[in-house]
Amino acid sequence: DVVDELGTTKPEKLAMLHIANDGTEHRFTFQDIKKESARAANYFKAMGIQRGDRVMLVLKRHYQFWFAVLGLHKLGAVVIPATNQLLTKDFAYRFQAANVKAILCTADGEVANSVDEACAQYDGLAHKILVNGKRDGWHDFNEEYTMYSSHFGRTEDSPCGSDPMLMFFTSGTTGYPKLAA
Repeated sequence: DVVDELGTTKPEKLAMLHIANDGTEHRFTFQDIKKESARAANYFKAMGIQRGDRVMLVLKRHYQFWFAVLGLHKLGAVVIPATNQLLTKDFAYRFQAANVKAILCTADGEVANSVDEACAQYDGLAHKILVNGKRDGWHDFNEEYTMYSSHFGRTEDSPCGSDPMLMFFTSGTTGYPKLAA
């Protein structure tokens, strides 16, 4: 409601300046964010992700996080942000505890490897999506989502004020991490 409205009323206003570790700079206006999050929403919808589905995001500080999180919110999917420091056992536990349907993660480091290993213990993960890289058995977010429309309209099934948007796992310092909505 807010970002898309700003994309309409202040389309050229800078929404985000992203500077990657290698110094690469990306500037996104509110109109850009509106369009790219709509593309992401249409992409996820085409995969069958819908209202109430839980999707884990392990994207470090990649700018694609903002396209994905807003796109998933447009669908009413519940986003579970997570650190890239999780190990195989951590992913397996979290997938099971949260009934995760899809994961969107960075190609950096060992994250995708750990996810693949965790899938041996959890068969509910319908989609594995990679950002900034390619891997067998994974969707390529950077390449695929751009093929979808930059327009996304509300429907009767669109989320509203009582729908959960985010879930986090607690630190787990006194036991297993717990899911908090």
